[in-house]
Amino acid sequence: MKKKWWIGSAATLALGSMAAVLWWPGVGLLVGATPQASAAVSSATGESGGAKKTAPPLEFSPAEVVQPSMAAMTQVVEFSGPLVAPNSAVVRAKTSGTLMSLSVSEGSRVVAGQTIGRVDAADLSSRMAERQAVLDSARATLTQAQRTHANNERLAAQSFISPSALEASQSQLDTARAQVGQAAASLETVRLALRDANVVAPIAGIVSKRHVLPGEKVVAEQPLVGIVDLRRLELAGTVGTHEVGKLSTGVPVQVRVEGNESAPVAGRIARIAPAAEPGTRSIGVTVQLDNPKETFRAGQYAMAEVTLTDPGERLSVPLTAVSSVSGQDYVWAIESGVLTRRAVTLGRRDERGARVEVVRGVAAGPQLLAARFDNLREGAPALVTTAGASPVASAGASLPVLK
Repeated sequence: MKKKWWIGSAATLALGSMAAVLWWPGVGLLVGATPQASAAVSSATGESGGAKKTAPPLEFSPAEVVQPSMAAMTQVVEFSGPLVAPNSAVVRAKTSGTLMSLSVSEGSRVVAGQTIGRVDAADLSSRMAERQAVLDSARATLTQAQRTHANNERLAAQSFISPSALEASQSQLDTARAQVGQAAASLETVRLALRDANVVAPIAGIVSKRHVLPGEKVVAEQPLVGIVDLRRLELAGTVGTHEVGKLSTGVPVQVRVEGNESAPVAGRIARIAPAAEPGTRSIGVTVQLDNPKETFRAGQYAMAEVTLTDPGERLSVPLTAVSSVSGQDYVWAIESGVLTRRAVTLGRRDERGARVEVVRGVAAGPQLLAARFDNLREGAPALVTTAGASPVASAGASLPVLK
């Protein structure tokens, strides 16, 4: 009995050891294993290793890929600045005195030549009367000198007076004429000063600022009121040196004025500054626009847009298809079923059309990813699904990293 029990226990232990060797994970045919068991283990481990070596390709929908195409690309140059009224004037006092009246205030409309105020000129009136009396006296002296000289000419013709006496009368006549001219000029000076006592609007427009009030003492050249003509305005903006070469005088401009952005106003470039401003490296550009209804006011902020047409067609891709790392632009292409990363050189940009010109790096043939994806790896298998298929990746989604 004991011998039989020992033999049975040994057989049981041998079978258990063989089973453990045969089913140990990842181990092939070992010593003591039967060929059939080793084949089974090898088949199982081979299938497991194959699952690690191959991965399904990345799938992209037709909406997520694009091909470079030839198209004309418009370009927009934008700049902004305040509106100014180029036709404006500051009315100044031309004579000293007390401001007796000023009939306008801010917002008053005036016409050219309109009298809008008056400076007290009582002393000028008295001086004018005095100068008038001097002129009258000089004219009377001239009349008497003319009569005397005429009589002396008759007497000299009859040899009743000497030639020297005739020359003396001629000298007196010339002196009287000079005195009349001097008195007339002095009177005119006072008359002009008296006329300047009236404050006259030099241009037609709207009073923008009143600097003094009636009753104040004013001196010559002191500002009294400011007048602006709003029928023509200018936008004073600046453009970078890299864009100013694309502009020229006479080019049409669309201007959107603060408070009225929905309705652009047509204008044109009137002037371009000949030099850049120190420090900013920007160049002044002046846009002229008509304002016949005086809808806009000086000082309002405005944005100008200049649309530059493209004379030809360019190879371009959507802006979303281009990525950048460390200053290098690149795109992802699907070629022969795999992803390829291509460095590109960009050119003209069309911000409105959301496209950019590709100068170098791709041709019109390959399919490019139209959006930016994360975790892409060059050489990874990829394909474009047919319409209606459910893609693995979508625009902007994160893709798994293939190992």
